[in-house]
Amino acid sequence: MGCRALAQVAVVSTMIVGALAMLAPPAVGQASSRPCPPSGERVRWIGTCQTAVDSLGPLPQEPMFWHLDTYPTLAAATNDKAARSTVVESLGQIWLFTIAEPGWRPHAGTRVATIGPLPLIQASAYTAVYMQSIFEPGTTTLVHAHSGPEAFFTLSGGTCLETPGAVARDSGTKQILIVREGPPMQLTSFGAELRRGIVLILHDASRPATTFDTTWKPAGRCAR
Repeated sequence: MGCRALAQVAVVSTMIVGALAMLAPPAVGQASSRPCPPSGERVRWIGTCQTAVDSLGPLPQEPMFWHLDTYPTLAAATNDKAARSTVVESLGQIWLFTIAEPGWRPHAGTRVATIGPLPLIQASAYTAVYMQSIFEPGTTTLVHAHSGPEAFFTLSGGTCLETPGAVARDSGTKQILIVREGPPMQLTSFGAELRRGIVLILHDASRPATTFDTTWKPAGRCAR
């Protein structure tokens, strides 16, 4: 798997985008803590919302990855859960999201992606926040930061992510971005179709997942 580093942003071209808390015009504002609507409405719901929040406790001191598997039914996904697995209905599919070692595999399901290694910070306990986002082309998020790594998995549309001193772009299906804990960021969607993605923020459980208290101003490179 090839990748290229841009400051604190890693882009993996075969797989990892999303997250955000509030959308600036022309998008409609949404709060990052807002839960998603009922599963039947999520496929068409424009904005970002939380699909699940899971307390994982301490993690092993070894490389950890985000494993994404899909299932035909909720019961099948639930039967395959591991110690750090979460069942999520998002973007018209039933997912089993698992934080585990790189070689972990479920008993069943269809493997969609293995994302990582996740650049974890030191913490006594971790919380996984899972979200989905559906953005119209041209949507720009407010500047924000996270208390742990954020991984984006884009299913359609284009993403441009600006952080201090760096910018990363991707477009198409199964694109991946990973951002380390700390840097402020702004995401802009581009292209001719809706940007649809799923997101993981794996953060220090003692701190908020997302903050907006930043003085950094984007240079507008995603708009060029």
